[in-house]
Order: sequence, then structure tokens, then C-alpha cells
Amino acid sequence: MKSELIVDVQPKEVSIALLEDGRLVSLQKESRTLAYAVGDIYLAKVKKLMPGLNAAFVNVGYEKDAFLHYLDLGPRFSSFAEFMKELPKGDSKAPMPQVQKLTFRPDIDKQGTVVDQLAKDQELLVQIVKEPISTKGPRLTTEISFTGRYMVLIPFSDKISISQKIRTGGEKSRLRHLVESIRPRNFGVIVRTSAEGKSVAELNHELKTLMKCWEDALENARRATAPALVFEEESRIVGVLRDIFSPDFENIYVNDAEIMGQIQKYVSLIAPEKKDIVKLYKKDEPIFDHFNITRQIKSSFGKTVSFKSGAYIIIEHTEALHVIDVNSGNRTKAGTDQENNALEVNLRAADEIARQLRLRDMGGIIVVDFIDMNKPEHRQALYEHMREVMANDRARHNILPLSKFGLMQITRQRVRPALDIITAESCPSCFGKGEVQPSLLFTDTLHQKLTYLVKDMKARDFVMYVHPFVDAYLKKGIISIYRRWRMELGARFKILPSQELAYLQYRVLDSERNEIDLKEEKDLDKSSSEKNKTKAKNRVNQE
Repeated sequence: MKSELIVDVQPKEVSIALLEDGRLVSLQKESRTLAYAVGDIYLAKVKKLMPGLNAAFVNVGYEKDAFLHYLDLGPRFSSFAEFMKELPKGDSKAPMPQVQKLTFRPDIDKQGTVVDQLAKDQELLVQIVKEPISTKGPRLTTEISFTGRYMVLIPFSDKISISQKIRTGGEKSRLRHLVESIRPRNFGVIVRTSAEGKSVAELNHELKTLMKCWEDALENARRATAPALVFEEESRIVGVLRDIFSPDFENIYVNDAEIMGQIQKYVSLIAPEKKDIVKLYKKDEPIFDHFNITRQIKSSFGKTVSFKSGAYIIIEHTEALHVIDVNSGNRTKAGTDQENNALEVNLRAADEIARQLRLRDMGGIIVVDFIDMNKPEHRQALYEHMREVMANDRARHNILPLSKFGLMQITRQRVRPALDIITAESCPSCFGKGEVQPSLLFTDTLHQKLTYLVKDMKARDFVMYVHPFVDAYLKKGIISIYRRWRMELGARFKILPSQELAYLQYRVLDSERNEIDLKEEKDLDKSSSEKNKTKAKNRVNQE
């Protein structure tokens, strides 16, 4: 199987698509200015205690107070709280307390209450474990952790855990003894699957890097006033790549030189032999269009998704859960045996549902209404097939067998909001009013925009993206409209198709791929609108 990673870097957002044999199986979008992301550490202040919920609302600077449950305090919270009291605030010369020298206090009671451990206005170091979703603020923990490629470092702990995916008993024993020899006192370590076969030098180097992150967070907390961000990863793109990177990747294409450098540096550290797979995409055609990702996004997202021979699934999202309905549709190759036909559709639907869960990052409770099957062996075969196709899903999940109503219940780890991409295009001309400018005159609008860019804004070497149908119309014939415009304006601009755009929509990027805002051209728009109306009337009268 050929695996490729495509990274589309835009000014405000980075999209990362995973392709397997050219088929889109995972899509992640990360804001380049995102705050309150999973893993961020804040110096926060307790705002309100809620004994009924056995939790506290904490001010981390977000518009909604964050949620900290008693069970998320961790067993060593009493030691953690004592350490925070000793942290010198604002005094850069005072010695920093050392976790290694700390004598742990007894673990807190698992059945205890939040009012026994927290007080209003108490300052804490907290980490985001779930991003803000809908009307809810972030969810927090005081069990701080720092994630690397090979291990996770946990202050105020003394446990060493080995990934269950490492099967060999000898390798588990080797890693346990190795980590035990290099880890600092009072720091726990979770050894990740990627540490298998790694040397002590590689693990020790990463451990020191993670220790430096902890020390930097404490230093920032000493100087900060709550609420304040005290630690975040250097690059969110690298953070996302760390979780999905696989040595099986054949290519990683990036359309931004700076981000490509960050990714190449990271790949060089963890897999030096793979550093050449990171490649810079230099073409003017949008990178997602070039790799046929835009078309797959438009066909894979939305309420209805077709998957084989006319069969389709309908995906609905409610406040409490996701509901998926399987339909056989107008299948052209349906067999005469209804039972076997239902089994075939359900098995293919299970493949698509497993892909959709990863693609949309759907979490929480998912209820699937499969086509009814009467034979117990068919129902069992469907259950086992669903478990098999979801085995590669990195998110924790649990699948229950079909109920007597033919429903399958799935729970899947939800850390971020589900990726919901609206595939229906809003009209860029009327914005829902129901009346649009004559499509025949859209080329006149483009010509006026180009004239404004070249003559008034003195723009050069820019690219205008239009819908593929419009692009084909502008470039048809030997002496096309596009060629005449270039000769008339005497500028080196390009017009290229973009599958992301609606029919009467356009977008302009400069030579550095920054979008040129044409909203300032209000007076020109008004005059062009009047000219268009006059031209339309004249053409009607001539006809």
C-alpha cells in the first residue's frame, strides 16, 4: 500500500491529508493561530467549586471557564499542590524547587471531594486534555505530561509503562531497565511503540529534551500572572505529524518552504533515512487539486455518502451522538438472495463507516442502523468485520455487537470537535437572496478586476483562481480570452482552475501566495455593476 502525506499550508490554516493508494483516509485541519489546543499548559486560577459535580471551574483565559474534575487531579495532587506553593512568583533570583528532591505525600483519596483539595483563587498548572467543543470550555488535568516521539514524561510520578503494541517480552524488559537507569527521580515515563529497538543514546537525548520543556514551563509560570499560557509545542504541524508519521510513508509533499524545513528537520531526527521523502510542491495549481484531494473531500463529506454500486449511507449529527443509516439504494448488481445481498451491502458499508470515522474524526457515541439480517452468523460476521476494519484507528474505541433491532453502537475517543465540512456551495453572487448577476457577464467582472490589479494596484506575477468551467471557457480557442487579456494588460499574471471555488467565484494570490483582498474596490464594484446592467439590457434589446 502506497502511503503519502499532503500538507496544504494557508495563511490561517494548515490541512494535512493522508492518502493510501491515492484514496483519502484521514484529513486534519489545524489553525495556525489556535489557542487552547490539546497539550498546552496554563497557569490558571480556580474560579468556582462545584461540589455537586465534584469538579471545579477554572479560569485559563478562555471565554468559557475550563472544567477540572476531581478524578483529573491525579493521585499525587497533594504533592503537586505543595510544590506549587513553593514556586517563587516573580522572583527570578530565588532558587527553583526541584521535583527530584521532593518527598511525595500520600495519594489523595479516590473517593474524596474537590472541596478537600482545591480552594477558590488557588493557582495551578493545568494541561488541556480536550479542546473547547460547542458551548463547552476546555477540559483540564493537573497530571502534566510532555510527549515526545519515543516517550511521554510525567512529573510527580514514579511509574514506567511500556506500550502494549510492543509484543516481545525481551524488548519490553530491555526498555524498562534502560528507562529506569536514565529517568530522573520522581518522574514517570510512558514508553511509546516507536521506541522499540532504539538505543540508550536516542532515548536519553529525548528525555533531556522533555526535561527542558518542563523546566521552561516552570520558569514561564514563575514570571507569569494567572491566567497565562506557559508551554506550547514549537510547531503544531510537527505535533500533528508526530502522531501520524509512519516509516511506511513514501512521500510527504508540502507547499510552503518554511513548514517543509520544520517537517524535514523532524523527520531527520526520528528517521534520518527518510528525510528525502519530504518534498516541496512548487506548482501554481492548488496542491489538493493536484492530488485529487479536493474532489474526494467534496464527495466524502456531507450528509449522504455513496460507496459502491448505488449503495449509500446517511450521516446525521445531534448534540448527544452521531447516527448513521445504511441504505442499499438502486444497486445494479443486486443478487436474488435478499439475505446475502444485505450482508454484502453491510460489509461494504462497514468499510466506508470506518473510513468516515477517521476522516471526520467523529467521537462520542455513534449508532449505526445496518440493513436487517436474520441469520446470526451474518450478524456475527458483520461485527467481526467492523472490528477488523477499525483495528488501525488510533483513537480509542469500543464496538458492541448488533442489537436485536439491528443497531450497532460504537464509542470513539473524542478529543477535538468532529471535522464538519459543508460541501454545498453558497452562491457568491446573491448570498442567498435568490437573484444573481448574469453569468454571461462574469468575464467582464474578471476583466475589470484584472485591470484594477494591474493598473491601480501595480500587481505583478499574481495568480487568479477561478472555477474549472470558467477556466475552460477563458482558455478555449487559439486566440483565447485569457491570451487577449494578457496581451492587453501586458502583465505576467496567470489564471488557473481551483476545485474549491463555486461557479461565479474567484480568488487572487500574489507571488508569495498571500491572498490579495479586493474588498477595497467598492466604488469599482458599484460602477461595474451599473455597466453590467446596461450591457445586459443592450444585449436583450439587440436580441
